[in-house]
Amino acid sequence: MIVPTRRLLLAAPALLLLPRQADATPEAMAEAVRGFTGGAPVTPGRVALDISPLVENGNTVPLSVIVESPMTEEDHVRAIAVFNERNPQPHVITAQLGPRAGRALLSTHIRLATSQTLLAVAALSDGSFWSDRAQVVVTLAACIEG
Repeated sequence: MIVPTRRLLLAAPALLLLPRQADATPEAMAEAVRGFTGGAPVTPGRVALDISPLVENGNTVPLSVIVESPMTEEDHVRAIAVFNERNPQPHVITAQLGPRAGRALLSTHIRLATSQTLLAVAALSDGSFWSDRAQVVVTLAACIEG
């Protein structure tokens, strides 16, 4: 079926009304963290989020998270999660760990839509949650939708 140009031009503005996935916000990030922790308090410390403070290309940004833990059966990291406040989704990744992991370490590459704050949260076997945050400036954005 061929659509006349005039009809197509009249219908085009309606495309702007279609629902679009909203970008994450600091509030959405806080809600995602509450979902991960079950509302438990998160204490700064014991976690080191290693990411460059200035990123030239947001399409592939290396990051590492290291948690101070003996990784024994009695005292180990159960999970490490990373959150951001300006990408389309506030929850970046969750890695499940156990005492047999040997080291509480997560290393990966992520995409960043724009300059923003990242938060790494570690869930320990004693039920406590520890965190570190980093501010990242992105000069060439990724994750652009719309």
